[in-house]
Amino acid sequence: MSRSAELLAGATLLAGLAWAGMGLAQQRPAAAPAAVPAAAQPAKTGLGREAHPAEVAAWSIAVRPDGQGLPPGRGSVKQGEDIFQTQCAACHGEFGEGAGRWPVLAGGRGSLKGENPEKTLGSFWPYLSTTFDYVRRAMPYGNAQSLSNDEVYALTAYIMFLNDLVPESFELTRENFTSIPMPNVGGFYDDDRETSERAFWNPNPCMSDCRPTPPRVTGRARVIDVTPEGRSGPRVE
Repeated sequence: MSRSAELLAGATLLAGLAWAGMGLAQQRPAAAPAAVPAAAQPAKTGLGREAHPAEVAAWSIAVRPDGQGLPPGRGSVKQGEDIFQTQCAACHGEFGEGAGRWPVLAGGRGSLKGENPEKTLGSFWPYLSTTFDYVRRAMPYGNAQSLSNDEVYALTAYIMFLNDLVPESFELTRENFTSIPMPNVGGFYDDDRETSERAFWNPNPCMSDCRPTPPRVTGRARVIDVTPEGRSGPRVE
């Protein structure tokens, strides 16, 4: 075979192999696209653990003004009086008048504009949920969250009675919780400074050396001094 014939035969063979390779490539499935690497997870510090559902539930006890979050339960004024005398009177007095410098729980109606305002359920707080939530969460002092839900309902009912909001025969439940309006509910309104005071805002406030003369004290606020200095309250059995 001549050299030219050998070259022609080799070219023909290569062309045939190339053609066959194209056919096989068409029959093979397309290669899977390269996997996109997952986002790197933050490294764990090895401290602590995830909270158990029961632990979360123990802290998630907030009660809203509309009654959302209230637990099932009920308690009467009479039941609340018995609990109050044993658990609360040592600090707050037998009738909520306050013992020593411990907070007053009753009275104060009409005192908010005076020199010595008393902020109680009957004079200041707009919603009953404030009393219920705080008692349930933080009282008795030094033994917080030791009361049952029924006891918290009863204590709240008794504090309402001390403030002349309900009769002595009253029983507080989750169903009637929002039915008694508080005396000062109309004394609160939403913060409207963004609209009512916008005209006084200065877009370029002075940040240094703004006062031509040094400031001087022209008066001092009166110290009400209602917080006990000691870190422990009367013993509660």
